[in-house]
Amino acid sequence: MTFLDIVFQVNLGPLTYRCPEELSDIAEPGMIVSAPLKNKIAKGIITGRSLPRTTESHGFTPVVRGLSVPAGEIKNILTINGETPVLNRQMIELLRWMADYYLSTQGLVLKNMLPKEVFLRVKSRKSKEKSPALKRGNLIDIPDSEFTDIRHSINRHTYRGFLLHAPSSIYEYSFVIKILEEAKNAIILLPEVTQINNLYPFLKESFGERVCLFHSGLSKGKRSETIERILSGQSDIILGTRSAIFAPFKRVSFIAVLHEHSGSYKQEDGLRYSGRDVAVMRGYLEKATVLLSSICPSIESLYNCKSGKYTLLKPVADIKKLRVRIIDMKYEKLFKPYLSKTVVDAAVRRIKNNKKVVFVINRRGYSTLLQCRECNYIEECHRCKIPMILHKQDRSLKCHYCGHSSTIPENCHRCKSYNIELLGAGTQRVQEDIEKLLKGTTSGIIRFDSDIARKKSEVKRLIETIHKDDVRIIIGTKLMTKRISISEGFSMAVILDTDLFLNIPDFRSAEKAYQEISSLMDMVEPNGDIFLQTRIPQNYLFKCLKNQDYKSFFEEEIKRRKALLYPPYSKLLFIKFISKRDLSKKLSETIRTDKDIEILGPLISKNTKGQQEFSVLLKSSVRGKLHSTAKTLISVFEGSKDVRIRIDVDPLVTK
Repeated sequence: MTFLDIVFQVNLGPLTYRCPEELSDIAEPGMIVSAPLKNKIAKGIITGRSLPRTTESHGFTPVVRGLSVPAGEIKNILTINGETPVLNRQMIELLRWMADYYLSTQGLVLKNMLPKEVFLRVKSRKSKEKSPALKRGNLIDIPDSEFTDIRHSINRHTYRGFLLHAPSSIYEYSFVIKILEEAKNAIILLPEVTQINNLYPFLKESFGERVCLFHSGLSKGKRSETIERILSGQSDIILGTRSAIFAPFKRVSFIAVLHEHSGSYKQEDGLRYSGRDVAVMRGYLEKATVLLSSICPSIESLYNCKSGKYTLLKPVADIKKLRVRIIDMKYEKLFKPYLSKTVVDAAVRRIKNNKKVVFVINRRGYSTLLQCRECNYIEECHRCKIPMILHKQDRSLKCHYCGHSSTIPENCHRCKSYNIELLGAGTQRVQEDIEKLLKGTTSGIIRFDSDIARKKSEVKRLIETIHKDDVRIIIGTKLMTKRISISEGFSMAVILDTDLFLNIPDFRSAEKAYQEISSLMDMVEPNGDIFLQTRIPQNYLFKCLKNQDYKSFFEEEIKRRKALLYPPYSKLLFIKFISKRDLSKKLSETIRTDKDIEILGPLISKNTKGQQEFSVLLKSSVRGKLHSTAKTLISVFEGSKDVRIRIDVDPLVTK
């Protein structure tokens, strides 16, 4: 008698079913089966053969090792769907690894790994391809000598990890396209759909039907068509966002993760996995070559090169550098508290020469704060207790955390004084002030932030507007730098509030600042300028940026992290317990002192629903200790219906 472990797309582990004799010869791991699950028929994946185990009243058997029950209590699978597996052996191993590493269930991993279209027949529709955004002339001709090691690895069908420190995003794209001329069964990841739309037309032109897209922006029919093309072997080059790493290839030979430093590779809800890290593990399991690339690689990836895990590829090409100008706001003549005369004068010169200039400020709205001059009280959200932001367009104060809005008060809520002033500046105020300062100089100023670009259609319209000849100035937030193309060709870029990057409570703040600024520099044309306004020009970040010396920045950053035992010298694991009741006493009683692990918290806060959140951060250089301690804390509240638990392994943010 044959028993099978089946994983369904629900938050459960594998369940054991009996396989009827007439199906036992064709049942293979990775195949889709239909089987009873509670009170309905559901589709799941065979992950392996099993022995009968403990049963529940539902009529199916959960996996509990070492406990057996009479075989008669185990239900049968009903049918096997399809003739071939949709997951190979290595993908099943990856599923198990992810469940273990991210402290999740195999069912939840499967839900992220395979879209519903794999299990449901969805009618596919042919869609018209978009016109190319990248032209052949945009790409760089890279010498064959720079591909020797990576091509040798692909041809040997062995796992090897490479990190390309590229001089530009165009170089990244050119490098990967060159590899694809020889590689087969390849997965190419990019963090944003906009970036995919830039690269896809060139791949389509070069490789035709071998290329297909895979990302969340596709319709159900288009995703279904993509899966059919992959399973049939019609397409062997997959271009997509992080979920494309689960493309159901029978075998993968090459995986590329472009802009590998991007935080968009980390899923921030549900199963909080890193697409980049999963890509490396899939490459290892499938004996494939993995290329991570970036103009500003993550500190962890560079450290992996230093420790021998990856091979660093540093191009020898002579790339023209930009002029990086550090503006010390303490000694500059200022037109506005946030805008120096040097920057305005430089912008005017470029606009008169029909050049485009971009201003970046990480605040949307009109003013950052509304403060009373008498008692210094700052208007704050009554729910979140954080400062409200003034939005002049609809004359309201808004909380950028929970979305709560209120009218602008006439007087101070604390002391009732009418002496209230606006502090700081958001994108709305910057636009208003620049329009006044440059009146008569330019006819085109547009703003790009989430207040006016919430929908995909609005983002698309703004991107199209940027290309118009009469648009000379673009003012935006980080949303803009993520959405617009690398080939915009700005003559000058300005970051108005550079110090804000460094003043966030995050040990990665300097690294993220360097990466954000590098992304903006990538949009500036050769021999252009980037201005960084700051009041702390002595910070090592600015010295390294001015010299465009990421190596020195890495060495300084790694030294600081080693002293504080932060990644890559340790691992982090973040757990949040959400409940209406007080869990702090129970958590404090459970936490045990261990010399190999540092436990920070529980930190108590309230969310927008009025529930209490108890956050615990675990830090250790021993991965096993980290996971075992986390499992102990989680086990205390498992099964509690009034407690929700969120787990984030290797968190990028801890809030």
